[in-house]
Amino acid sequence: MKAKEGVVDLLNKILTEELTVINQYFLHAKMCENWGYERLHHHVRERSMGEMKDANEVIEQILYLEGLPNMQRLGTVKIGETVPEQLTADLEKEKAMVVLLTDGIYHCTKVGDFTTRHMLEEMVKDEDSHIDWLETQLEIIKQVGLENYLSEQIKKES
Repeated sequence: MKAKEGVVDLLNKILTEELTVINQYFLHAKMCENWGYERLHHHVRERSMGEMKDANEVIEQILYLEGLPNMQRLGTVKIGETVPEQLTADLEKEKAMVVLLTDGIYHCTKVGDFTTRHMLEEMVKDEDSHIDWLETQLEIIKQVGLENYLSEQIKKES
């Protein structure tokens, strides 16, 4: 199926962001594992894998629309040197992704690509849940203190 005007370019921008956050989350997860925060490592690693699934879906949609996925481009990977820095960097990426996806939904509506629009709407829901989780973690740190928060991250949930 031939893509509507600008949709493949839009999907490649989204793919760039997905590939960037996969790397950012993966490294944050490995750092948490190295620090002994097993629970946090597990959660962030799962998010990295979830972003891989999103990237796969975007690649499939680009190919379906007879486009070429650009796998060579990455955005800036922001690596936090502490857990709060990691959470904040991840929150920035998630919020930027929501803006990009929302712009994409608008564009797809304008050009009449309702299949891609639906895919992007589902992705926004997922990003919103990530934002909620990250904001909750940062609020917990403010309320109970960093040391108490981190002590809860040592063991993975059963």
